[in-house]
Amino acid sequence: MIKTAAWWRPLDNGQVACDLCPINCRLREGQTGPCATRVNHGGEMIPLHYGRIVSAAVDPIEKKPLYHFHPGRSILSLAAPGCNLHCMFCQNWNISQDGDARTEKTSPADLVAMAQAEESVGIAFTYSEPLVWYEFVTDTAEIAREKGLKNVLVTNGYLNPDPLAEILPWIDAANIDLKSMDDLFYRKVCKARLEPVLAAIRQFKDAGVHLEITNLVIPGHNDSDDQIGALVDFVAGLDPEIPLHFSSYHPAWKLNAPPTPVETLLRARDLAGKKLKYVYLGNARTNEGRDTACPECQTVVIERSGYAGIAKMVDGNRCPGCNAQLPVVVD
Repeated sequence: MIKTAAWWRPLDNGQVACDLCPINCRLREGQTGPCATRVNHGGEMIPLHYGRIVSAAVDPIEKKPLYHFHPGRSILSLAAPGCNLHCMFCQNWNISQDGDARTEKTSPADLVAMAQAEESVGIAFTYSEPLVWYEFVTDTAEIAREKGLKNVLVTNGYLNPDPLAEILPWIDAANIDLKSMDDLFYRKVCKARLEPVLAAIRQFKDAGVHLEITNLVIPGHNDSDDQIGALVDFVAGLDPEIPLHFSSYHPAWKLNAPPTPVETLLRARDLAGKKLKYVYLGNARTNEGRDTACPECQTVVIERSGYAGIAKMVDGNRCPGCNAQLPVVVD
């Protein structure tokens, strides 16, 4: 039995319209969208990777990165091939940009059972772009929720509002990759647009999903004080308690900019720290920006070594130093 995709419409002459993401593809018979995940098959939109995974691993949840969501727990992390962005710097291009990557067959029920067997806090849809794996993610998330597991998205946020509204009730937490506050950067480097991503981030926040944001800092492209300042202003305008992760870039796929200096990340952290309460540094050779400190008294409340997090809070999510309640989701 062939699974039919969600969020599409039949058009004249056997074409189909995809309404899933802002690309809004119109596909002829046999044509695959640029995401490499959906195809017009006999006048119907078919998801190419339903029930197929390219990667499955049990990771520390801090690796997503999620620093304020069940710190110290592990989570089953899954991916299928494909992505609706084509970022020249993609750090996982061998998965996201290769629609023909070798996959293994599975089912939502099997993956939920795997997460339970691993004593995982839940399932993270990550590594590539989970929102174009929409049908399988939704079906898996529904079963996971029934079994008491948490559902996590690590996503570029490039989805149309209505499909996003449909899936958000099944999502507990998300880390959204906000690549730049410059629309030209999105158009030239990612083959996308900025505003749909900003709208999606607002929609995640309004839906009550636990939200963290990551920015990959690329020398000469999005690392100026103005760029970082605009990003910080956007996050602060949503909520100054949203964790912001600045991550170090290294050359990959089609971009050969030099790796991000640690000094650039430290400068970004200092700029962000003027308006945000929780700023972290990732994928960098520094111990700075790793631990979580109470913004009221500076007591370290979550200590991290590598990706391992040790929570030191009391009474759930209270600071042991001043008893302030912190925006951390715990067991």
